[in-house]
Amino acid sequence: MGHRTTPFPATRRELLRTMGASFWMTAFASIAGREAVAAPRTSRNPWAPRTPHFAPKAKHVIFVFLNGGLSQMDSFDYKPALEKYHGEPLPYEMPRTEFAVGNLMKSPFSFKQYGQNGMWVSEIFPKMGEVIDEFCIVRSMTTDIPNHAPSVMMMNTGVSRVGRPSLGSWVVYGLGTENESLPGFVVLSERGGGDPKWGSAFLPAVYQGTAVPVQESDPKKQIEYLANAKLDLAQQREQLVLLENLNRMHLSEVGPAPEMEASIQSMEVAFRMQTEAPNVFDFKRESKATIERYGDTEFGRSCLMARRMIESGVRMVQLYHGGWDHHSDIMGHKTMAGEVDGPIAALVADLKERGLLNETLVLVGSEFGRTPVINTGGFLTVHNGRDHNVHGFTYLLAGGGVKGGAVYGATDDFGFRVVENPIHVHDLHATVLHLLGLDHEKLTYRYSGRDFRLTDVEGRVIKDILA
Repeated sequence: MGHRTTPFPATRRELLRTMGASFWMTAFASIAGREAVAAPRTSRNPWAPRTPHFAPKAKHVIFVFLNGGLSQMDSFDYKPALEKYHGEPLPYEMPRTEFAVGNLMKSPFSFKQYGQNGMWVSEIFPKMGEVIDEFCIVRSMTTDIPNHAPSVMMMNTGVSRVGRPSLGSWVVYGLGTENESLPGFVVLSERGGGDPKWGSAFLPAVYQGTAVPVQESDPKKQIEYLANAKLDLAQQREQLVLLENLNRMHLSEVGPAPEMEASIQSMEVAFRMQTEAPNVFDFKRESKATIERYGDTEFGRSCLMARRMIESGVRMVQLYHGGWDHHSDIMGHKTMAGEVDGPIAALVADLKERGLLNETLVLVGSEFGRTPVINTGGFLTVHNGRDHNVHGFTYLLAGGGVKGGAVYGATDDFGFRVVENPIHVHDLHATVLHLLGLDHEKLTYRYSGRDFRLTDVEGRVIKDILA
């Protein structure tokens, strides 16, 4: 093997670090738009659509994550027994909770039956009640740890600790994306930047979620570093061609390098996003009636953008709405529900009207639920709140091959523990992948000498909720 006379010095690596591996950091170093001649493509395009393991029922996912802990007995799991036994001790041994708890506490909210099957819905979710026939209400969710951080990681990544790829990353890794000018996995969050909840961990970086801060009003600035005021399109293309050639020269010497291949492709996507992403994120292109339907609020705009992204071929969109951790006063749920009820209902109705609901799975839920007993420890102003509950909580699923107007599973008379058809987080993840045409046991990635998967060594598909 001959001596290499033109080694790549540290300055080149510095160039790559400056460019960045993630596409939002490399947006200024990409090719011209769709109308221009594309830069050379690798045959190992990480975003190319992939054939699923079997025929899918859904093509897209919208995951509405209510961070903090939605109370099931105050929302979609009506418990009349709480009214009857309000103020009395729990009649069986107290399950594990995070803080000290006291006697049973009834819901301060009334319930009403909606839909063809008379599904009970709290008064704080009247708009969702109007579209409840589109939802399957799963009342038998369980998870492992009654603490926010590990439970949030579990629901988002399948493991209660940092270091595993997120659900969205697994989905895009398994299926690719339908629009190579947009990322396959978008996160609409109160803040931008990276986060392990939507990170790709040991999967190639191109599969991590792209965080879009919803409070940014300028569509061209919603993705960090996407706009480039210093270089015009021709100059950007020249930079990309230079970097592309350097990378190809290096690959010809060192052989296959998946991370570098992914970086090359991310740069291509980055520029195309400069022309397409602002159009997708510009909700003002919608009619006044549509904007009013969703509500001109931060969360309303997020739901509207989620629909626009699904229309444009984005594989998965995740929305985060925080503030559901009500230890002191469960009446705080009324405020939170007032922010999300109308937009979620509008999103589901809009998807259906546009013929997108059948191919889009919508998930709504939290990292865990809340206790039917009052929270008495850990807070100075405790008087009407609930503690964390991992023993039984509720998730809502709509569209994407799920039975609408159905209820699956049950908690006990007080809403504390699952007594019928328990579903663990691993089972939920296995079912989501199944609806997308992916076998959760076959969707694996070899890392550190082991084949990893989203559901680890567990998980089963809940076939009874499938349409």
